This record gives sequence, structure tokens and C-alpha cells, in this order.
Amino acid sequence: MRTTGKLLYTAKTRTSQGRENGIARSSDGQLDIRLAAPGSARIGTNPEQLFAVAWSACFQTAIVQVARKQKIALPAFSAIDAEVDLKLENDSYFISARLSISLPGVDRTVAQALVNEAHQICAYSKATRGNIGVTISLI
Repeated sequence: MRTTGKLLYTAKTRTSQGRENGIARSSDGQLDIRLAAPGSARIGTNPEQLFAVAWSACFQTAIVQVARKQKIALPAFSAIDAEVDLKLENDSYFISARLSISLPGVDRTVAQALVNEAHQICAYSKATRGNIGVTISLI
């Protein structure tokens, strides 16, 4: 586990009452959301949706960084469809994830190389590597 390095940012949030009926707020006021369990009638998002958004945003930035470093032009529009599954086995919860990446107009071999390298440098990919089931595909 890495503990050193230049600190770039610290996210500060406070969550109360958990996923069922909770609220989460950031210290800067930019995030203020209600939480709800998946499938609940309550208005709100759930931790799996937040994780999917965070990981896909980080991964997309990693692709941009890799492409810039390799002087590869990316399309004006690219997208990542993220799916995070909440699972239960033997009274224990766990997650798995799928990232489907679209880089239209980029040669498939080049796009796959970008995705592979981005997966190596993305902070969320590093955090999950070896801890959850992950499928990353180029669509």
C-alpha cells in the first residue's frame, strides 16, 4: 500500500444513515445527495452508482492522459458505460464491475492499447485490481 507521494486533493464527505435512507454531503457543498437502496421507491442514488460514475470518470481521464503522452488524437466524443453489481453470497456482500469503452474512429488495435495502459494507471483500477471481478471491454 502506497502512503507517500505528492498530495493532489482530499475529498471530504459526511454520510449519515447509510444506503437505506441516508444523506451524503461534501465539505465544499458541491455534493449533496440522498441515498437509497437499489430498487427502492425512495428518491436517491446508491453507492454502486456513485462508484460506477467515479471509476468511469477516472478511467476516461486515464485514457486521455495515455493518448496525450503517445500523441494519439482521440475522438470528440468517447464514452464509458460502467456497470457495478452488488452481490450476496453466504451473508457477505461484494461487488463486481464491467467497463465498456467506446472510442469511435480510433483504430481498434490502437484503442485497445490505450485501454490496456489506462487500466494500469487509473487510480480506481489500481484500487480494485485483485479485489473484485472486473471486465473491461472495447465496444
